[in-house]
Amino acid sequence: MINRIILLSLVCLLGIKSGFSQSQTAFDSVLKKHPGFNGVVLVADQNKIVFEKAVGFAEYEKQKALQKNDIFELASISKQFTAMIVLMLKEKKLLDLQDPVSKYVKIPYPNIKIVHLLTHTSGLPDYQAIMDQHWDKSKVAGNKDIIEYLNKFAPPSQFEPGSKYEYSNTGYVILASIAEKAAGKDFIWMCRNWIFKPLGMTSTDIRTLQEKAALKNAAIGHIYVEESKRFIRADSFPSSNYTIWLGNRKGPGRISSTAEDLFKWDQALYTNKLISKELMEEAFRSFRLNDGSFSHYGYGWELPDNTYLGRTVTHTGDNPGYHNQITRNIGRHKTIIILSNNAYRDTQGLTDDFAKLVY
Repeated sequence: MINRIILLSLVCLLGIKSGFSQSQTAFDSVLKKHPGFNGVVLVADQNKIVFEKAVGFAEYEKQKALQKNDIFELASISKQFTAMIVLMLKEKKLLDLQDPVSKYVKIPYPNIKIVHLLTHTSGLPDYQAIMDQHWDKSKVAGNKDIIEYLNKFAPPSQFEPGSKYEYSNTGYVILASIAEKAAGKDFIWMCRNWIFKPLGMTSTDIRTLQEKAALKNAAIGHIYVEESKRFIRADSFPSSNYTIWLGNRKGPGRISSTAEDLFKWDQALYTNKLISKELMEEAFRSFRLNDGSFSHYGYGWELPDNTYLGRTVTHTGDNPGYHNQITRNIGRHKTIIILSNNAYRDTQGLTDDFAKLVY
């Protein structure tokens, strides 16, 4: 009987070793199913990275191979950091989520609270459309300019605050400005000194265009051009120009980072290093709308309705040439980070295929 137990134990140990080796092969096979993907993938399970790989090029024209530590534009994944700054200010008792926006920032839209901005339920109009129509594009606009133009042209609100969910970059611009007013500090300074530096996110920052251009390990965003059958730098196209003339905005985007730095961020969210676990839990709850129904968005996080996988929070980020996604199964401590610099559209499919292995 004892010999049989020993034999079974050895079989189990060998199975674990074999399974780990097979999983690496399986992870690679997932990437083979997505031949159009160019970027970095990181998969973590129980606080450990179990797979990380860079695929393709950091710059197509130079055939410069992509590296795991290359820096990507996060685009709207930045919103979770903006939300965190606001939550940190709440814990410091410098603001309350039920505060009216008008307490901090003048805008021509009444009855909007900070919580409406966090959850995309404010009804605010799109600032980019207003700026595109009226702004002098030889200048670089920031939050102050955006808010000034919202007041000057006052496009109508989309709906009554709290009545529905509609994704709003405008809301996150205003959140960053509220944070500055409440703290008396620059938003970028707060991100650096309250989040990036304490978590050891040494490759993460809100960079100027000049600082980005100086990076030696930047993953350049690319767009596929059907006519020439090749990928071309996204910044070659006029449609990308808004990233220049809106280059000083804070809140809805502009953070650039690496997959491993995002893993440090992911791990910190399981702790109370930044905010209490109770407030972190609040960030992962659906928002109750005025009619009593719930949206599937918390504070800077999408909340997909796939409870069979356990509690999951996620967010995508799109900029010209980039399409990124971070998905955190917070019930099982599993994370999938996908950063693409060729605007790969099926990051959800890639995430799902990796999830089948780690879930």
